[in-house]
Amino acid sequence: MNVLEVKDLCVSYYEKNAVNNVSFTVPENKIVAIVGESGSGKSTIIKAVIKLLSSGGEITGGDILFNGKDITKLTGEQMRKLRGKEIAMIFQDAGAYLNPRLKIGSQYLETILVHQPISKAEAKELAEKMLLKLKLADPERIMKSYPFQLSGGMKQRVAIAMAMSMEPKLLLADEPTSALDVTVQAQVVHEMMTLRDELGTSIIIVTHNMGVASRMADYIAVMCEGELMEFGTRDQVIETPKSDYTKTLLSVVPELKEVSLE
Repeated sequence: MNVLEVKDLCVSYYEKNAVNNVSFTVPENKIVAIVGESGSGKSTIIKAVIKLLSSGGEITGGDILFNGKDITKLTGEQMRKLRGKEIAMIFQDAGAYLNPRLKIGSQYLETILVHQPISKAEAKELAEKMLLKLKLADPERIMKSYPFQLSGGMKQRVAIAMAMSMEPKLLLADEPTSALDVTVQAQVVHEMMTLRDELGTSIIIVTHNMGVASRMADYIAVMCEGELMEFGTRDQVIETPKSDYTKTLLSVVPELKEVSLE
């Protein structure tokens, strides 16, 4: 069963095409990597899925089916009910989305309690456990801190923890490890894959790194200048690439089986 089906998706910014007739599926309990260089349209696709396109962005064609329902036809209120619990997103600079005026604990607990019928004490325990998983060694101090009191990498890990705590059916991750050191990158990848294995969460990860895609993904979509160059299983794309662009991306990763997450 497919959790998400993207059919002939077209997106424009100020009437300039950014994504053209892109189609792919995300099966249940699978990870799909969208790979491409900066400006290829990969981040635009997942922002369209959650209907959070930047200013001037507009879905101009196609369908986005989440559990059979066309997201493009949902109202703002209907989408707000989906975001967080059903579909969560980790932004590239996730820390920038934290409210600078509120302590981390206040924001984190509110996010959990809005979507899960549990007590405040249970929400606090859940939050602190997830922070520990992401190598934030003193979760109680983190919860009492304001965002400006944390480093960029710490804020990124907090935002990742918040998204993953919701146990979403679909997790969208836009270059989630790019601001982190190698050790924490590996931990974040491990926790995302654990989420998939334990809860059946489907994941779309956007990355410019074919090595990361080959390590994580069950399926890979390759984007270039708004066009889908190819989509297939990891083995199909890695071992028998169809497009010259994909071959170029693969050529700069010397040993995919041993690639680091740098």
